[in-house]
Amino acid sequence: MTDQNENIQGKINNILWQACDTFRGKIDSSIYKDYILVMLFVKYLSDTYKEKLDEYKDRYKGDEERVKRAMSRERFVLDEISTFDYLYSQRNNSEIGMIINKALEHLENENTGKLRGVFRNIDFNSEAILGKSKERNAMLKTLLEDFNKLDLRPSVVGHDDIIGNSYQYMIERFASDAGKKGGEFFTPSMVSELLARLVKPQENDRIYDPTCGSGSLLIRVVNQVPNRKVAVYGQERNGQTHSLALMNMYLHGIDDAKILWGDTLSNPLHLEDGKLMKFQVIVANPPFSLDKWAMGFSGDKADDDKPFKMEASLDPYRRFEWGVPPSSKGDYAFVQHMLYSLAENGRMAVILPHGVLFRGGTELKIRQKIVDLNLLDAVIGLPPGLFFGTSIPACVMVFKKNRKRREVLFIDASGEGRYEKGKNQNFLREDDIKQIVDAYDKYLSKEKYSYVASIDEIKTNEYNLNIPRYVDSFEDEVEIDMEQIKRTIASLKKQIEDLEDEMEQHLKLLGL
Repeated sequence: MTDQNENIQGKINNILWQACDTFRGKIDSSIYKDYILVMLFVKYLSDTYKEKLDEYKDRYKGDEERVKRAMSRERFVLDEISTFDYLYSQRNNSEIGMIINKALEHLENENTGKLRGVFRNIDFNSEAILGKSKERNAMLKTLLEDFNKLDLRPSVVGHDDIIGNSYQYMIERFASDAGKKGGEFFTPSMVSELLARLVKPQENDRIYDPTCGSGSLLIRVVNQVPNRKVAVYGQERNGQTHSLALMNMYLHGIDDAKILWGDTLSNPLHLEDGKLMKFQVIVANPPFSLDKWAMGFSGDKADDDKPFKMEASLDPYRRFEWGVPPSSKGDYAFVQHMLYSLAENGRMAVILPHGVLFRGGTELKIRQKIVDLNLLDAVIGLPPGLFFGTSIPACVMVFKKNRKRREVLFIDASGEGRYEKGKNQNFLREDDIKQIVDAYDKYLSKEKYSYVASIDEIKTNEYNLNIPRYVDSFEDEVEIDMEQIKRTIASLKKQIEDLEDEMEQHLKLLGL
């Protein structure tokens, strides 16, 4: 990115963050983020539309019919009442919330192929969220005035992914601000980058994230393919977050992503001929140890007297035949869904809590099946404190179909010096990622960092995949030479005595 683009990026980011002051202290950031990000999307569409309109008017010398025809072929179609300029002109209107809602509805109707349902989960006229009329109108007026400071025309922001980067920047800031709730819609960018490099997407691959949040992890994977010629699929059960993901894709120039809204476990929506669709690349950061993950299967079987019990036979896609995970821990429900969705020669990387590596019961049975079928390629222990709102230690499990080797690589990337410590959150640096990916690619044992275990060795360990069983990262304590310490103390005492004598001489000379 050039210096000029960096300046533009910085300016946009600053204005966006200042716009949050309108809501800060009044509404939780996990809620007001939707208003900020929708307004950014509308401003981007509006400024792009406006510039194209001026360009065609100039080119066709005011021939309205030709201008109209040309504009109808653009990525997005806007009518006058959907433009940001119109909304800004109405900022003092007592019905401004309703006017914005109507503009968003028009945007959806004019672009049903792309924007159908994108704004259905956000209400700019909500008294419950934005307060009574006077307070709500004041907030919306200020919001429009803040966004009016932005010029997002392509000729101004250039062709770099500046708008997409700003959107990403805001999502990350909101996730940090929202604490635990932030982890529900965003995976830290460098962790996403690690997963993207581990799965090595290729041209024409189908790429899938079954718990895609705001879509940032998918975008990282897409960006690994130079010409971005891949097919993108995702599913997200939270309505607002699903909308964020769709806008995120469009702002990054990924117009054909199929991001669907629904519960992936009880209602997987990416199907072919009534069966689960298959993908060459799968990445995910599912909710850790999701409680009541199977409630979507209960239907009319729920009974107040007899609690619902999930059974493998209730799933029409037969994903849980290796074992039904505990009702309070959905980790292996997601893993099994993904493995059943993985194409031949497919690669898959999932962020999971360490408990999946060693917990007993049904989870042990599932783990045993995965190892015996030779699907597990690597287990990578991540540094502590990387994720928003949770201190639970996490790992990455990498899976592959049709593996030739019958070994599993264990990497312990959690040690001191292998990450950057932050005040509230720790970070993976570029060099840290390179070290992990390099170790994965070489697939070799390295003292105190990685270990290649045979399947037989894992069986001997009773399918316990806990990393310390394979990678000894314990640092020997340095032996303390007490005699040397005594000599050092004596030497320091002597130096102090000499300095005190010298100071006394100086004081005598000064007559003090």
